[in-house]
Amino acid sequence: MEAKNPDPQKNMTTRSAQLLPGQPEIPPQAVDVEQAVLGAILIDSRAVNEVIDMLRPEIFYEPKHQIIFHAIVNLFDQSGAIDLLTVRKQLESMGKLREAGGEYYLLELSRKVTSSAHIEHHARILLEKYMRRKMIEVSHDMKKDAYNDTEDVFDILDRAEQKIYGVSQGTMKQDAEPVDNILIRVRNEIEEITKESKLPGVPSGFADLDRITSGWQRGDLIILAARPSMGKTAFALHMARNIAFDHDMPVAFFSLEMSAEQLLKRILANETQINASKFRAGNFTEDELERLNDKIKEISEHPKLFINDTSYMTIFDLRAQARRLKSKENIQIVFIDYLQLMHVSDRLKAGNREQEISTISRGLKALAKELDIPIVALSQLSRKVEDRYRDQQHRRPQLSDLRESGAIEQDADIVTFLYRPDYYNITVWDREPEGPTDNQVELIIAKHRNGATGSIRLWFFKNHGRFLDINYQDNAPQVLDSKINHGLPENVSGNLPDSNQAFGPSGNNGSSPENNPNDDVPF
Repeated sequence: MEAKNPDPQKNMTTRSAQLLPGQPEIPPQAVDVEQAVLGAILIDSRAVNEVIDMLRPEIFYEPKHQIIFHAIVNLFDQSGAIDLLTVRKQLESMGKLREAGGEYYLLELSRKVTSSAHIEHHARILLEKYMRRKMIEVSHDMKKDAYNDTEDVFDILDRAEQKIYGVSQGTMKQDAEPVDNILIRVRNEIEEITKESKLPGVPSGFADLDRITSGWQRGDLIILAARPSMGKTAFALHMARNIAFDHDMPVAFFSLEMSAEQLLKRILANETQINASKFRAGNFTEDELERLNDKIKEISEHPKLFINDTSYMTIFDLRAQARRLKSKENIQIVFIDYLQLMHVSDRLKAGNREQEISTISRGLKALAKELDIPIVALSQLSRKVEDRYRDQQHRRPQLSDLRESGAIEQDADIVTFLYRPDYYNITVWDREPEGPTDNQVELIIAKHRNGATGSIRLWFFKNHGRFLDINYQDNAPQVLDSKINHGLPENVSGNLPDSNQAFGPSGNNGSSPENNPNDDVPF
């Protein structure tokens, strides 16, 4: 955008320059640049497309410029033409024309510039001035809070960090927002989903689960709960792997129980389909080592998974880490393994453990809303789920089994349970579709605040930590077709044994490779 003055920066009224002693402090601003930006939009309606995502009315320092830009935003949302006449009419309909300086001031703005060539650069100047004003505002608040001895210092630090994070994102939270602004975002989101035919949330990588949830939704707290040895960590890690590697979305995984190296070994066992025990013993074959090296190289080229294995972590620590990862890496989802291992700061330890867990679950839900991403928190279940049933009765968890706090159920948007019958030596499913339970888990969606509940089944090969969608038509893992015998004469290929003749039936006899780690036959 070229101003008629050959050097607009020279005449810029940036009253935030160094002040003389005793001179009143004036917030950082650039009124000349504000005029140039508005003038460029008035003479070239295409210019608004360059800055509409960058600027908001409150970013302008001059009140009448805020009003004018608000009118421009209204016209843009209505897909209307934007020029001197339409902006004037919009201000008239808003009853703000006089307050915005009148028709003459609009005409004066349009004469400030001759083109919109540099509007994006000038918009960034305005955004910088706005952020400086907000930094001054935050520092004043911090100073005032620091003098208040009655308030806990960690609360002050957390609030300050939240405000600074808001400034770094170029936005500060409002007390309330008019519904028309929210509707604009909702409409744009619906149009984007319809146009691109994609899931509105973060995909889990499991088709049946994504059909129920439409992906993990922004701002939601999802609880994944189970008794020990059901596969909670393996399932969460597999979802994180799907999101980071298959969908190229940055993922944060906070592991309070396992080290980062242990988690990576699990991922490699999953990717290479090498028995996880070999990662401890180290007795790899040459073929396995080759597959392993190939996968290590492949994974290193997609560094979208971020792992934090700090074993002692408070909700304050988690918030700080997650905010930084959101700011630097734009993470799209957070996994926490697991909720009961988290702590609260010392000042909150006056209550019992149930109150602490309530504080943690509320903090996780608030963090999900603040960062506008889903948070998946793993959780333990109480022993009630096992005491409630006997013998061959299925031991499906219930919401009341969530350990240590009913607040988890209350705060969560989605509560899911993992249930593996073969762990209890239960061999047959009691619900449709019936069949053997070998290498299968049931994922129960017990609570879904904004959708349907239900359950799905997945293959789970525990030796690899690998989950797969179930094909109910075959009710068995699909066998990859080999082309080794393609092209043989019919009389030769016809004499070859089928898979059942060669390896035995894969039904209820429990002889699958997953049940026999020493069996070298690939599944």
